[in-house]
Amino acid sequence: MGGRCSKFSICWFHCHLKSSVLESSDLDSGGKSDRQTVPSFTEFSLQQLRTATCDFSPDNIVSEHGEKSPNIVYKGKLDNDRWVAVKRFSKFNWPDSRQFLEEAKAVGNLRSERLANLIGCCYEADERLLVAEFMPNETLAKHLFHWETQPMKWAMRLRVALYLAQALEYCSSKGRALYHDLNAYRILFDKDGNPRLSSFGLMKNSRDGKSYSTNLAFTPPEYMRTGRVTPESVVYSFGTMLLDLLSGKHIPPSHALDLIRSKNFLLLMDSALEGHFSNDEGTELVRLASRCLQSEARERPNAKSLVISLMSLQKEAEVPSYVLLGIQHETAPSTKPLSLTPLGEACSRLDLTAIHEILEGMGYKDDEGIANEVC
Repeated sequence: MGGRCSKFSICWFHCHLKSSVLESSDLDSGGKSDRQTVPSFTEFSLQQLRTATCDFSPDNIVSEHGEKSPNIVYKGKLDNDRWVAVKRFSKFNWPDSRQFLEEAKAVGNLRSERLANLIGCCYEADERLLVAEFMPNETLAKHLFHWETQPMKWAMRLRVALYLAQALEYCSSKGRALYHDLNAYRILFDKDGNPRLSSFGLMKNSRDGKSYSTNLAFTPPEYMRTGRVTPESVVYSFGTMLLDLLSGKHIPPSHALDLIRSKNFLLLMDSALEGHFSNDEGTELVRLASRCLQSEARERPNAKSLVISLMSLQKEAEVPSYVLLGIQHETAPSTKPLSLTPLGEACSRLDLTAIHEILEGMGYKDDEGIANEVC
């Protein structure tokens, strides 16, 4: 019986070893690995990012602002199979490489599920590149202004507003209250359909063009006077984002405020939302937008009060974001049963007689030394 013990033990060990390897491989390619923590900030080499982006191929360019910009964002894949977004600045944006690195590290210390987190940078020669988590499900502008199959649901618009407010509150709590050019192209959706704020807009003191778009109709009044971004001007931009969410269009704040003052705020509402929200909900969101768009900066709410106000408006909180957004969700691959050989089947049933017969038929010769060792 020692021989049978040997054969069974070897077979059992082989089967279970193989099973654990398969499980490990499955976890590496999906499932739990998708929930792992964001990697710490890394200084990448230029060659690493060239390889990741196929030498900055035009095919890997992804839109961030919706307009032509000298600073391009590329999709890339690192050696560890992590997808990233790589923003490449023109060489004049950050002449001081030390200042660039210090600023990138400061933003890279932030870690929040409400951000598309910055995970690295590169500053070789004239190159200045930022590396962030890649968000695979497009921008708010795409889903809100350029939708193809269905308009964004009311509950999802409320969730976007809350998550954005939470992102700003988190950044403010970490001493990063300034955000440059907050707009619908800076809100990105992750694999689960959750909205996240791009970390690129948190970089400051660069020569990355102006902090706001050239359309003065959407620019905070105080910025036009001073040319400086303040926490209050970020809240003003948040107010313009609320108008976007309400209307499904990019409406100039002055026009929106005229409609609100004349109590015609329903004219602001996206016609595709008719019947999908209560007047109380619409009124509250309009009121919040009005507070953010006050001409006097000191009269605007802060990020924390925005979060408190928006928490009470949330609808369908138990529904996953990907369902509300109407996108396919990439779930972990289902575990398929292994296709076993007759020997594998015998091992799985612990049928020692069948195992013995199969091994004898294969011409297997017993080795009592192995039997004693394994048993």
